[in-house]
Amino acid sequence: MVTLLADGGGGGSLDWSVVSAVNGLAADLPHAVDSALAFLGEYGVPLGSVLLLLAAWVRARRGKDAPVSVAGVLWAGLAAGLALMLNLPVRAIVQRPRPFVSHPGQLDLLMSHQANGSFASDHATFTMAVAIGLMLVNRRLGLIGIGLACFEGFLRVFMGVHYPSDVLGGYALGTATVLLLAPVAMAVLTPFTHALTRTALRPLVAAPGPRRTVVTRSGSPTTEEPPHDLAA
Repeated sequence: MVTLLADGGGGGSLDWSVVSAVNGLAADLPHAVDSALAFLGEYGVPLGSVLLLLAAWVRARRGKDAPVSVAGVLWAGLAAGLALMLNLPVRAIVQRPRPFVSHPGQLDLLMSHQANGSFASDHATFTMAVAIGLMLVNRRLGLIGIGLACFEGFLRVFMGVHYPSDVLGGYALGTATVLLLAPVAMAVLTPFTHALTRTALRPLVAAPGPRRTVVTRSGSPTTEEPPHDLAA
């Protein structure tokens, strides 16, 4: 297939100029720092996004309208996975070579990487999809997620494995997937999480409330868990 995105052939495009400049910062940093940043860019930041999802789930279970909040967190995770799947045909159509492939020997490749399609960035797609999904549930955690996504985008360029436009394309894909499909997804997931509250899986949706002491008719004290207000 024809490559739809090019880097200017002679290497004079803005995309290439930014990659060259940002990747060039690695030459002035200690090798240990370069290795640590490369690890964060490949594994650390995406893992941070997953941990953010888990934190959002824990908080959502404790909220007043727990089933709706948990459904939102669930959609954030599912949307991130769906966005990655949608990126597969995008890469197949665009077939953009990575910077270190188009410009061999001109970049400091900080980590061994496959020479597969560069547009759009999977890492940028995933982290931004998680962030935007969380913004719909918890603004504070969503903003943290956006910060992680931006840091991830910088690291992918710093590592020499993506152009800035690859990162921006991933951000756009992740954001569009979350927002455009959210109404349909929530219409399905919210009844699903409400239904779970009536099963043995209820603790996954609503955290147990504080126990209280009551006195039975026989006069002996006992404890019981007050019911959550989980009306749809």
